Amino acid sequence: MEQQNFVWGHYKRYNDFSTYFKNHFSERVQKVSVDAGFTCPNRDGTKGKGGCTYCNNVTFKPTYCNLDNSVTTQIMEGIEFFVKKYSSMKFLAYFQAYTNTYAPFGDLKRLYEEALQNPKIVGLVISTRPDSVNEEILDYLTELGKSKYVMIEFGLESHLDKTLELINRGHTFADSEWALEETAKRGINNCAHLILGLPGENRADWLEQARVISKLPVKNLKMHQMQIHRKTVMEKQFKQNPDEFHIFSVEEYTELIVDYLELLNPAIIVERFVSEAPSEMVLAPKWGLKNFEFVAKVEKRLKERDTWQGRKFNV
Repeated sequence: MEQQNFVWGHYKRYNDFSTYFKNHFSERVQKVSVDAGFTCPNRDGTKGKGGCTYCNNVTFKPTYCNLDNSVTTQIMEGIEFFVKKYSSMKFLAYFQAYTNTYAPFGDLKRLYEEALQNPKIVGLVISTRPDSVNEEILDYLTELGKSKYVMIEFGLESHLDKTLELINRGHTFADSEWALEETAKRGINNCAHLILGLPGENRADWLEQARVISKLPVKNLKMHQMQIHRKTVMEKQFKQNPDEFHIFSVEEYTELIVDYLELLNPAIIVERFVSEAPSEMVLAPKWGLKNFEFVAKVEKRLKERDTWQGRKFNV
């Protein structure tokens, strides 16, 4: 089957995020991260203590994100970092660290609107948990989405409740389904974040996850390989019981992603396959690959196998 016959109308073998982004925006757009000082309900005692077992937020927080700086200052410094290369670039304020809807509505509204005051900011990407949104905040973001780009990124992590309990998430997959349904019916862009390789799961579970996710109103999907980050609960668990963890090789994970894509609804936009944390923060696996290098491996295998996203998808 020739690639030009694919339903999404371009020449990738999967529904890739970069093409979607280029088609959605008339100019070059870049996310700029913001740390607004949030916490999580599984950290402050509301639903638990200690946070997710795998989580060390330092692994994905840029150096310009500093709680000593206001949202305005962080955005200005983030923009300065990028505009040296592209002066005409526009930006999305990416509220990334911890749970970015976990605060009183008035505080959230103030922080989001502070970010939007910068004329180069054309929208918001808000990373949160599926159990930490309510109708008040969703209705507000629906209105905001009429004039700005708004994306809510939900940390689902797994479709299995036993896994969610094991990694101390403090929510269920039913919460994830509710959050995705509520954003979709309001027309808010959503993104589901999932980790492949969590302890207690196996290949059959991960492929079943592709089928489960494909039945939900997911617009964007972020996947990444299970990593053992230093200074986490999971690091201690891994050192004590390494046999309980499956550490992917590059080749094995590439094949899993291709198999996953075959089952995935072709309408879902795939934003990411892997996580790229600073090397000194990663205990395992030690791949030494950049994101784009792994994408190239996936594209090569899709071509070698003459397959594509949704080839085995059943409506």
